[in-house]
Amino acid sequence: MSETQQPVTSAAAVWPGRPYPLGATWDGLGVNFALYSQHAEAVELVLFDHPDDPAPSRVVEVTERTGPIWHVYLPGLRPGQLYGYRVYGPYRPEEGHRFNPNKVLLDPYAKAIGRPLRWHDSLFGYKIGDPAGDLSFSEEDSAPYAPLGAVVESCFEWGDDQPPRIPWEDTIIYETHVKGITKLHPEVPEPLRGTYLGLTCEPVLEHLKRLGVTTIQLLPVHAKVHDRHLVERGLRNYWGYNPLCYFAPEPEYATNGPISAVREFKMMVRALHAAGFEVIVDVVYNHTGEGGVLGPTLSFRGIDNRAYYKADPNNPRFLVDYTGTGNTLDVGNPYVIQLIMDSLRYWVTEMHVDGFRFDLAAALARELYDVDMLSTFFQVIQQDPVLGQVKLIAEPWDVGPGGYQVGNFPWQWTEWNGRYRDAVRRFWRGDRGLNGEFATRFAGSSDLYERSGRRPFASINFVTAHDGFTLEDLVSYEKKHNEVNLEGNRDGMDENYSTNCGVEGPTQDPSVLARREALKRSLISTLFLSQGVPMLLGGDELSRSQHGNNNAYCQDNEISWYHWQLDERKRQFLEFVRQVIWFRRQHRSFRRRHFLTGLPNGGEAPDALWWHPEGRPMQHDDWSNPELTTFGLLLHGHAIQGTDARGRPFRDDTFLILFNNGKEAVPVVVPAMCAGSKPHHWEVVPVFRRNLETSSCAPGETLWLPPGVLTVLVAKPPFSEGNQEQG
Repeated sequence: MSETQQPVTSAAAVWPGRPYPLGATWDGLGVNFALYSQHAEAVELVLFDHPDDPAPSRVVEVTERTGPIWHVYLPGLRPGQLYGYRVYGPYRPEEGHRFNPNKVLLDPYAKAIGRPLRWHDSLFGYKIGDPAGDLSFSEEDSAPYAPLGAVVESCFEWGDDQPPRIPWEDTIIYETHVKGITKLHPEVPEPLRGTYLGLTCEPVLEHLKRLGVTTIQLLPVHAKVHDRHLVERGLRNYWGYNPLCYFAPEPEYATNGPISAVREFKMMVRALHAAGFEVIVDVVYNHTGEGGVLGPTLSFRGIDNRAYYKADPNNPRFLVDYTGTGNTLDVGNPYVIQLIMDSLRYWVTEMHVDGFRFDLAAALARELYDVDMLSTFFQVIQQDPVLGQVKLIAEPWDVGPGGYQVGNFPWQWTEWNGRYRDAVRRFWRGDRGLNGEFATRFAGSSDLYERSGRRPFASINFVTAHDGFTLEDLVSYEKKHNEVNLEGNRDGMDENYSTNCGVEGPTQDPSVLARREALKRSLISTLFLSQGVPMLLGGDELSRSQHGNNNAYCQDNEISWYHWQLDERKRQFLEFVRQVIWFRRQHRSFRRRHFLTGLPNGGEAPDALWWHPEGRPMQHDDWSNPELTTFGLLLHGHAIQGTDARGRPFRDDTFLILFNNGKEAVPVVVPAMCAGSKPHHWEVVPVFRRNLETSSCAPGETLWLPPGVLTVLVAKPPFSEGNQEQG
């Protein structure tokens, strides 16, 4: 008998149980069930023998209540048991209460999904089609269709698994989707494609190792809801930003039935750790997949709508929506905070993940209604001994008023730097008047982070992410093309700061393709040479295209999956990305722990100097010159003194990084002599030599920098004699 087919015990014993821990906890002798509901009047635990059963085989009245926690213990129950709840209470939507005991509800603390939901009208608390809408009351039983939890055994042989604990300054993030990265991989066995175990296959691990990334950031892996309107149109919620349960891993990515998802996720993490990678998961605690007032009653809404969701203070029938999804979790409720914290700790202690990226994190700071960086959520995170040891990344905005909070999160957090993304895209598109903004972002965004005592690695730098154009599309399309989403091309951002380089979409024009490749290289080079933490969108190294779709959240197909069959152009670009990443890893000048100052550091030379193409330092007025398309950054290796994570001193080469975002080649006079140095000559770093007519130049000589190109020169000698840091 399989793990998913464990029979319900014949024992009729019912014990009072305990109010803690919440959820279903097996202790070797039986299972304790505990459920939070502040306003419920009665609770029933319903047990199912098999996922296909239309009705429960046993109903247990939960009579014990300690505070707002309902609890019961059933001796003899085993892992694999399927279960849900019926919760009784007032159905008064005008007061925010939507209890309906006809609906079987998923435990918010369920560790595994034993049966995914199957869409049916009975899943809604109101009568579909009734003129009264959500004010009507549905008497249809949802038992045959509702998602069910499953009791799990937490035991797992972790062996010598240890978190890699990669320092922030050495971190290189690779954002990817569990399914998308392997679904089309020809060297991954068919049964493993698109699964947690697919990520553990040697060809995938080898690709990631050769690429040089350190940290795998997975799009949401919490069990999710495929919206009914998507399913009815033949689409699916591919990205996963529609959570059903915050403890259960998404069962679709398992190979051996839904309950096996727990074990297989752990196997994936252990394999990634053994290969040297950190694992960060994208989490969505700002809302749930139940949507607005016309959404289904699957879990939170039926257990205690008024307690879990933030209600409109003027009309509790409606929900506050800071997320654009119809609801917002009420982090002002201490039991909601507990749910979030218990979930986070579970994923660290039981699933061994190394950190989290918080979707629409500003919503979590709305303890009442305004964003408050001193809110309970941040205080609880700060003092937590488990979460204080993992990486915390905020998407520092939501869709509510005052929701854009880039630069304002507490010091323990890093942030997706949306200002970096926009500045870099616009600069390389050729927009004028952005030189100062671009330079600030390239140097680590000290204007956003330094004043609060934060470091350059507070900035998670990215040019592309799952939401928006891929890198290939960023240089191939000026407009979004989201028609296949079946929303009339109204979804997705209209302004992407992109360019098609002369032709919209695919082309065989050699000049257009050459311009696109040069622009892609400049964007990637900027990303990995900037101060801060770079994040590469998975598949960009493969020149992955979504055919101009900048909102492919519902495209669980070849539009979103990675294509591994590469032509010569794509193979060359992949090799370029590898070399740029490894160049960054070899030189601490590009992954500093402190901001550049422009001041001498124990010598005559400043650590950094912005360079004018005329052969002099940039002056204040130069930054406001709209005609200036070319400038550079001189990094004096011998002046950038510091220590590594073990306190060992290091020095680096001296580099000149040159940028030309114009449409014409520009002559650049390279420095004649670096301050405090002996005479030298300049050599173009080999990986950045493409499109240049020369590989070296003498001090004070003129180098012609092609349009749309970033290149890097290194001073030789004496700076590279025996002092270049390796690794």
